[in-house]
Amino acid sequence: MMYKIALIPGDGIGPELTETTMCVMDAVQKKFNLELVFTKLEAGDACLEKRGVALPDETVDAIRGSQACLKGPVGETAADVVVKLRIMFDLYANIRPVKAYPRVPCLRNDIDLVIVRENTEGLYKGFEFTVDDTAVALRVITRKGSERIAKKAFELATRRNGKRKVTAVHKSNVLKKTCGLFAEVCREVASKYSGISFNEQYVDAASMRLIKEPQGYDVIVTTNLFGDILSDEAAQLVGGLGMAPGANIGDNFALFEPVHGAAPTRVGKHTANPCSMILASKMMLEWLSEKHNDPVCVKAADTVEKSMVRALSKGLTVPDFGGTLTTVQMGEAIASEILKLEL
Repeated sequence: MMYKIALIPGDGIGPELTETTMCVMDAVQKKFNLELVFTKLEAGDACLEKRGVALPDETVDAIRGSQACLKGPVGETAADVVVKLRIMFDLYANIRPVKAYPRVPCLRNDIDLVIVRENTEGLYKGFEFTVDDTAVALRVITRKGSERIAKKAFELATRRNGKRKVTAVHKSNVLKKTCGLFAEVCREVASKYSGISFNEQYVDAASMRLIKEPQGYDVIVTTNLFGDILSDEAAQLVGGLGMAPGANIGDNFALFEPVHGAAPTRVGKHTANPCSMILASKMMLEWLSEKHNDPVCVKAADTVEKSMVRALSKGLTVPDFGGTLTTVQMGEAIASEILKLEL
């Protein structure tokens, strides 16, 4: 089956990560006879400087004509690119896996959790205004938004091989209306999933417990801003943002990306860790498999991860983790493992 994929290289180290990820995707296509047609599109800081707009209409139109989007990091225009795309395509679920891999500096080697973050509501709606010398931001939490993100978290917990546990993170003891509604809806949804255990934590306690006992978590579901902060904190437990992929998923479309920024100080040094975007492409293959009932894509996704593990286990890695490989060489090492791996 042929899949049309919109590809946004982004800014800073984005083009380097994109080139590296395409090396891995080329190997996957050869291995599984997959047809992934990538269309390179403009968006981000460089696009704004060149064309006067960070997200051109033709880029949006091309994304609409695709079956998924893979995006590199963008710089200061992130709010004008990825935040707009999340709202435009109603990509309400931000999925951020946090997993320990071999020979990567991790707090513990048994960390395997996922943060399910509501992606279209909360303070990131951007409803802000000023009255004289006072600035006000409106935090919007709806029953619909809370219900669908809670369902996404519980459905994910049923498919994972982990602890079959969902933790709702909020601050309802202070934000009684907004977090109160979110917590109430999570409890209602939890009552429909008897096979999944459910608990709640305040966000300040959760931020501490992520460091103290990350092995105790399976699926965390939370609101937009809390999820943004907690997922970056959690990424540091397993080697940093270079190991942190993210998926923005709606009912009919999905966008995949590394969760970090464009790292302009590292441009041209070829030392950036590409695993974040490679793992994002792995998540894309998983989603395509689920969306189109394609078993080949899920096998391909599994092979990408296994091959990355094999490369890391051999010490084939970037300088951040004590290795000597450049960004592209890391991708080439993973691609080589893909082609060698016996199915």
